[in-house]
Amino acid sequence: MSWTPLGPPQPPPQPVPPPMPVAFSGSRKEFFRLVARGAGLELVTVGFYRFWLTTDIRRHLWSNTVIDGDAPEYTGRGKELLIGFLVALAILLPIYLGYFLIGIEAEHLKAFASLPLVAFFYVFGQFAIYRARRYRLTRTVWRGVRFWMSGSGWIYALKASLWGLLVVITFGLALPWREAALERYKMRHSYYGDLQGSFEGRGWEFFKRGWWLWLLMPFALSSYVFAPFAYAAFKAVEWRWWLSGIRFGEVRLESTLSRGALIGLYWKVIGWILLLVVVFAVYVVLSTLLVASMSGSSIDTFFKTEAFAKSIPLIVLLGIGYLAFALAMNVVMRVYLMRDLWVRVLSSTIVHNIAAAANVTARGDLANALGEGFADGLDVGGF
Repeated sequence: MSWTPLGPPQPPPQPVPPPMPVAFSGSRKEFFRLVARGAGLELVTVGFYRFWLTTDIRRHLWSNTVIDGDAPEYTGRGKELLIGFLVALAILLPIYLGYFLIGIEAEHLKAFASLPLVAFFYVFGQFAIYRARRYRLTRTVWRGVRFWMSGSGWIYALKASLWGLLVVITFGLALPWREAALERYKMRHSYYGDLQGSFEGRGWEFFKRGWWLWLLMPFALSSYVFAPFAYAAFKAVEWRWWLSGIRFGEVRLESTLSRGALIGLYWKVIGWILLLVVVFAVYVVLSTLLVASMSGSSIDTFFKTEAFAKSIPLIVLLGIGYLAFALAMNVVMRVYLMRDLWVRVLSSTIVHNIAAAANVTARGDLANALGEGFADGLDVGGF
């Protein structure tokens, strides 16, 4: 005997799409040419080209990050960053000047004069970090749909400040819970079209993954050799924990980054820094010998007289050498700690249920670049 259930036939279950790895298609040589040319233009423009260089770097990284066959687009402009920086500077400079004048009048409080300034700029810096992230999200478009962000930068700054105070009181043990609480606030107000973000990472999970780093931190702080290992391992643990907690609706990320994945990058940076320091030191010695020989005096005589301190040719040569040294340092940092770090983290990232982002309605407005300008002026901007 057999019977047929009443009602319309049930559709077969839809197959679950397989996890989607994130790929990077950009050339390292192309990125090196980009940052080397940009560093040269920064030198010529006394640093003002950095707004356009930052935009070019983001466009390169965004456009070469491939997710399910499509790459996001960065629509920000260097002019926006410049205007935001100038507006932020116009706001920050009177604050610096006013505090300086108050400090002169209250000379008897000199020992405590810096504390309110540090506290103010810490809070203001957290506000800038939030607004800068909001700007970058609204300039990121994937498959024709824009990311965007709501929420209050001042509420975030208050939360970050209170959590920061707790981190200090607990000697750093509260750091995982601080990061989790702040990331939950940021992701709760982050959107891809009408798809709301969330963060599922917990402070306890972060602490369990890196508890041994907290035990080793005193050794890292007291040893220049051990510090890069500890810091690189900490950043790898943090990246994996952060990526694995990100959600946009039913879309979730997962990272398989190992603890030692970033150690080689940081050691390469240290090696290049040491090499550049040696080259700069040799350049200084050769420049000094050249100027001394041009003056017709011996090395001992040249250093004992005032001609050494007042030598215009020597000052010019040292200035050129220092600028070249700083330029080379910027190139090294951008190649290894921007591009290579980006690629290494992406290679460990997997996207689950990407099909849930297929039917998304565009929403959200563009944010201005003032927050990015504040972050740049306070030197607290994230990438």
